Amino acid sequence: MYQTLLTDLQDGTLVVTINRPDKLNALNKDVIEELGKVVDEIYNNADIKSAILTGSGEKAFVAGADISEFTTLDAAGGSALAKKGQDNVFDKIENSPKPIVAAVNGFALGGGCELAMSCHFRTASENAKFGQPEVNLGLIPGYGGTQRLTQLVGKGKAMELMMTADMIGADEAKTLGLVNHVWPLAELLSKTKEILQKIHTKAPIAISKVISCVNDAAKADSNGFANEVKRFGECFSTEDMREGTTAFLEKRKAIFKGK
Repeated sequence: MYQTLLTDLQDGTLVVTINRPDKLNALNKDVIEELGKVVDEIYNNADIKSAILTGSGEKAFVAGADISEFTTLDAAGGSALAKKGQDNVFDKIENSPKPIVAAVNGFALGGGCELAMSCHFRTASENAKFGQPEVNLGLIPGYGGTQRLTQLVGKGKAMELMMTADMIGADEAKTLGLVNHVWPLAELLSKTKEILQKIHTKAPIAISKVISCVNDAAKADSNGFANEVKRFGECFSTEDMREGTTAFLEKRKAIFKGK
């Protein structure tokens, strides 16, 4: 079905593996196009409750964009490339109503770091490395990196990382809040799946509203508090809310249906 991606759906979690190990899983037009399609599948397939993005091999999550595709572009072409990626992939991942988590194995540089940051949160293997080295090419991040890195690590550190093009390791990334957990590579996927299995036991509509509200907060949306009030109210018209409150009062585990 996909040329550049491997997909594996188990227990409600779709593992999407970017599969160009000989190119360190670099993002080219084909990968961006297929990522757009797989994100549509995540949105629309009721069997998929969550997703993990990762890279094939042990060296790289995504080591950047395919620079050879940049050499023929002018200003309009560069803007169009960035907008297409943001609209079809990065923003769509960020706004997915179902959790999408990046499991970062190895290098997450440039577009790879941006792809990881567009996910709802990140886990990393001990050998993971993060960076936005675009200034080395006379460029800046174009897939939301300037915005999301600042949201995640703060203005001062984001400025330094993007201006120096320095790479940071998994432990520093965790200290900065860029990743939530660091595990040995052999445990990365299984541990990430464990978190998602826990999320699967919660009310899916409520989870999707959490995603929307937290995204508002990250963007300092002036309507964030009002949106929270509205979405809180909307939860009261769901079967899941009745089930959750009834189960709590009856001292049993809730069984949510996403309705």
